Amino acid sequence: MRKPTNILKLGLPKGSLEKATLDLMARAGYEVEDSERSDIRKTADPEVEVLMFRAQEMSIFVKDGVLDAGLTGKDWIAENACKSQVRVVRDLLYAKARMVPVRWVLAVPEESKVRNVQDLQGGLVTTELVKVTKRFFKKRGVAVKVEYSWGSTEIKARFPGVSAIVDVTETGSTIKANSLREVATVMHSNTQLIANRNSWQDRWRRDKIENLGLLLQGAIDAKEMVGLKMNVPIKLENKIKAMLPAEHSPTVNYLAETDWLAFEVILPASQERELVPKLKKAGASGIIVYPLNKVIH
Repeated sequence: MRKPTNILKLGLPKGSLEKATLDLMARAGYEVEDSERSDIRKTADPEVEVLMFRAQEMSIFVKDGVLDAGLTGKDWIAENACKSQVRVVRDLLYAKARMVPVRWVLAVPEESKVRNVQDLQGGLVTTELVKVTKRFFKKRGVAVKVEYSWGSTEIKARFPGVSAIVDVTETGSTIKANSLREVATVMHSNTQLIANRNSWQDRWRRDKIENLGLLLQGAIDAKEMVGLKMNVPIKLENKIKAMLPAEHSPTVNYLAETDWLAFEVILPASQERELVPKLKKAGASGIIVYPLNKVIH
């Protein structure tokens, strides 16, 4: 195979978001080779080369041109003050466990007397998101000391001298499991596809990045959707249509047997469990439910 003349250098996050990102890339059509020995990896697209970096440093390497584009959190772009120095191509709503944004929350032990941000005046706060946290308190006129936390932040909430923590949460379960209480939300965050500004001016690279963003979004949208096929007697056409979600009009075709129709519709996976038995009881048959790789709007 001839070596491509152009290569897009794409940064993907190592660590907590790595598994979800590699799964998303595969479903978008850019399967990344499995390699524990190298952080430089090939993809199913020979014109896209992946470099694995920590999400915390991704925006810096995109800004400096080491990478043409990268996937990282809005939180780390803010932490590195890189927002104005990179091109935000797309917001991608997926996280480690669910397709939702995450929150950085200010939390204290349940038994703490702290009830609001102002109660932390003169206190010590520990977090991985130091600069954002400092800006949060400065904006509210509250003087605190903010120290960097090298992981396991939730445990440090009860360390002697620590007044509060700022930690990231997807569901709030870790906060509750450690008997902590939320005082405020410091910021919401989600994954973003960002591009180097010079790379974005290059037509080939821009097209490549835009196509990547489109297919990644399609894979995210498909994650919580399913396709449904079924055969329906003509006399039940209107009855079955009325049972389907109003916003999802089905494709309807005639079968060889003239008194039957073939229905096909895309719907939220959350509705399938209750809808399929109802369709069966209403007279539909040959019901097939299948997963989707991508849904492009």
